[in-house]
Amino acid sequence: MATIISDNITSPLGQTTEQTYKAVREGKSGLSHYPCENGEGGWNDLPFSVEASLFNKEQWDKIMVDGFSKFESLVLHSVKAAISTLIFNKERAILILSSTKGDIELLEKGEEMPSLADAAKKVSLAIGIENDPIVVCNACISGVSAIILGQRLVDCGNYTHAIVCGADVQSRFIVSGFQSLKALSDEPCRPFDIERLGLNLGEAAATIVLSREMNSPNGWKVDKGAICNDAYHISAPHPKGLGAGMALSKMKNADNPISVIGVHGTATMYNDQMESKAIEMADLQDVPLSALKGYFGHTMGAAGVLETIIMMRALEDNMILSSKGFETCGVSGKVKMSDKPMTAEGNTFVKMLSGFGGCNGVVRISNRPLPQIIDNDILVSQTHSVKITQDEVVVDGSRLDVKSRGKEMLTEVYKTKIGDYPKFYKMDMLSRLAFVASELLIESEGQRTLNSNSSTLNSSRAVVLFNHSSSIIADRQYVKSIEKDDFFPSPAAFVYTLPNITTGEIALRNGYHGETSFYLLAERNEELMQRVIKSTFIDRDVKSVIGGWIDCPSEDEFECEISIFCKE
Repeated sequence: MATIISDNITSPLGQTTEQTYKAVREGKSGLSHYPCENGEGGWNDLPFSVEASLFNKEQWDKIMVDGFSKFESLVLHSVKAAISTLIFNKERAILILSSTKGDIELLEKGEEMPSLADAAKKVSLAIGIENDPIVVCNACISGVSAIILGQRLVDCGNYTHAIVCGADVQSRFIVSGFQSLKALSDEPCRPFDIERLGLNLGEAAATIVLSREMNSPNGWKVDKGAICNDAYHISAPHPKGLGAGMALSKMKNADNPISVIGVHGTATMYNDQMESKAIEMADLQDVPLSALKGYFGHTMGAAGVLETIIMMRALEDNMILSSKGFETCGVSGKVKMSDKPMTAEGNTFVKMLSGFGGCNGVVRISNRPLPQIIDNDILVSQTHSVKITQDEVVVDGSRLDVKSRGKEMLTEVYKTKIGDYPKFYKMDMLSRLAFVASELLIESEGQRTLNSNSSTLNSSRAVVLFNHSSSIIADRQYVKSIEKDDFFPSPAAFVYTLPNITTGEIALRNGYHGETSFYLLAERNEELMQRVIKSTFIDRDVKSVIGGWIDCPSEDEFECEISIFCKE
């Protein structure tokens, strides 16, 4: 069982887990008000003020490393702190980085922005690990997704140690995007409160080290995890909490009850309402809740890891922290939340997150002896396949007759082979590529007509994709849109800057409620991709996976090779 043997939090509240947790216990918040500095060249060079939790200059001076960007320095600082006292075989270790936008501020400045995958490789080599790292880029659930992936790879025996770090640095790019969605509050956020106005953004890095070797009876262990898509909308959560409720239901264990649920608790109108219904759907409405965004803001890629560490510390003190900002319940689902600390009973908690693309992630952490119930002999077969480049389309080895090339070729294939999903024209380039490839793949499989209404297929199929360039085309287009004097950023353009929207589009089109995950690699690594795809079947509800490589560095240069993998 994957055991957490070390951790670190680097946040505006402290450079260590101990400093940060002490501040939270004392009721301190990292949130501050940043007034409008439009035209003044400040951090918030936008026509509105924000409330956020950000590192100050003195803190950055302690974090920065020569030759590393701000984001890379933050990751390296947290990772080195987490492993500083550990001795382990680095040849059997892997770095898993969770982030949404990484060094996106460099792109805003007109500089060359390294891929998140390249940044992860740089950090991995700096700590002496030569194995290819993995970046989890699964929108707001990235942190929980990274913990789940680390647990799977360690429990499967692929690695003895997984260093899981979540990090994000705030920028004009990110702030303007959330503002375009009318999701920000210029006051301290109030999760689940009737007066909640929206979320606050934050920056931080948090790291946990998972070990297979040190499986002592004591210590926090990652019991299990689940990722489910609600297949409802690309940027809005299912009103009845379908995906989150499905994932939460998998966490129930009569022999080991849940002490507390760490909700996402963004303080947006729709997220908190959805979570309350998901908790009811899973019949967990009597379990106390903990919402931590009032202390840190929404730290995006760091949130799942950071909040997991804080909840571990609180349960060690037999405490459920007060949900800062909460006073009066403002959701229709029954929830058990308090503005004062509560006494915790038990030694197991659940951390849940939800994000754009319909994704919902939940992980269960326990501080008690747990049985090892991992099937290391999972057999996976590859069936149908589709390959698309800027010059050709090949389905199960047969080349399609297409006249166009590049971007126009995808439109030609859509018109001649699909044609019944006009939303295709609203998608970014990466999502168009994924959509066309998946449509051809499913048509080849025959499931489009045979099982279009099959609830079994819809709940048992996962979508797992990899690339190197993330969503670089959409990123560049969005940067151009916010350079204009008349500042009207497009919410649709912002959402497509998240590469996992590709998996969300496939789930939405087909009604898939299984796992949807997106990973970045420094280079295409078939062996590593197969390990990740195979590990997805640890979720016993997963029977098949649409998975593979889909990279799109430009509109006229792309490569997609995806297949259907089935559990034998």
